[in-house]
Amino acid sequence: MARSPQPTSPPPLPAVQRLSIRYAKRSRMRFASHRDVARAVERGVRKAGLPVAYSAGFSPHPKISYSGGAPTGAASEAEYLEISLTGRRDPQDVRDRLDAALPDGIDVIEVIDLAAVREAPRLEASHWEVVLPGVAPHEAALAVREFLACASAEVERLTNKGVRRLETRAAVQSMELDRRAAQERDAGCAILRMVVRHMTPAVRPDDILVALRRTPGLAPSSPPLVTRLAQGPAGPDAPHAGAGAAAGASAPGDRPGPAEPPADPVRPRGSGDDQGHEKATRLDAETAAEAAAAPQSAYEQLPRGAERPVLAGSAREPDGRDCPHARDRAREHGIT
Repeated sequence: MARSPQPTSPPPLPAVQRLSIRYAKRSRMRFASHRDVARAVERGVRKAGLPVAYSAGFSPHPKISYSGGAPTGAASEAEYLEISLTGRRDPQDVRDRLDAALPDGIDVIEVIDLAAVREAPRLEASHWEVVLPGVAPHEAALAVREFLACASAEVERLTNKGVRRLETRAAVQSMELDRRAAQERDAGCAILRMVVRHMTPAVRPDDILVALRRTPGLAPSSPPLVTRLAQGPAGPDAPHAGAGAAAGASAPGDRPGPAEPPADPVRPRGSGDDQGHEKATRLDAETAAEAAAAPQSAYEQLPRGAERPVLAGSAREPDGRDCPHARDRAREHGIT
């Protein structure tokens, strides 16, 4: 018996333009995972009507690639993605349309046509700001000096494949205590600025904080607020947002970054073209407090002492539906 011909579909349109997009992750979106942000971006691209290119095969995907997303719980002013389009568009128009289509907290800052620049942005290091609530500046300065003076600072991170040991000292290019920012915010906290190289495996700011907590007295009263300010090349041209009246020193053998923000494409928060700030965003401290106070489930909103429904402790199938035995028990108690 002859096999019926397989249905064919036209090949995808070729990509004629590649754009580099810098966006910020602010407010409550700092608690969104990288996968959640990717879904939001794909929906925003469709809503904005951009002619995104798709891969070939049985399961086509939009040609959008991401570069080292910030970890969940950390805000960022310098996230990058590349998108391929099947039709040429003005980068400014893409910026305006995509920024309007994305949810609050994901703000498009800059769009660059990669054909108009000599090379794509070199994302080899990140400049981080870490706010340590309830930590005295002199205690933070002591921890910074001890960390920079040590030759090695290994920490352990629990992953889904077991415990992994990471060398944090080799990843830190520079670290300093920003006293001016702490005074301007008039808060009882210490603020650290650090430049961290992109390594494999990646060393995150929370890994470095684990190493810093080995110093007695460095115990924040609440979870630290971590924000990525910029990304750029490593070495002498590493991204640096400038921090006045800083205590602490750069890593041995590393030259300090420039006092002024680096040239495009890496620009820290506060650049003149940041139209994403026009969106309504809340302070990071307020959103963190709201997230900490938010109930994990609807049952936590019940008055204290109230009993949970009968189905609350019932077994559930993998897809989340009640199993047949649970439904039978519910009918016995008069619950439908």
